[in-house]
Amino acid sequence: MELLITVVGWTGAALLVLAYGLTSTGRLPAEGGRFQALNLAGAFALTVNTAYHDAWPSAVLNIVWIAIGIGALVRGRRVRRAATRATGS
Repeated sequence: MELLITVVGWTGAALLVLAYGLTSTGRLPAEGGRFQALNLAGAFALTVNTAYHDAWPSAVLNIVWIAIGIGALVRGRRVRRAATRATGS
């Protein structure tokens, strides 16, 4: 179990760094769903790891990160739906 939790934690860290790197280099738009999905997956994986290790400040930080990501995805979906309705597509 310990090895699995470690792999999950490292995977989460890699996903967050990947999202940040791709966005910082202009390869992935920050307002896009793929960026948010990478962030959500990474934050979730790190939450599992930090909660397992009783690192509660980090676990709570990642839960907040997840909430922000979900909010961004919901807002993005609403904006896209409104734009689709406005153009009649």
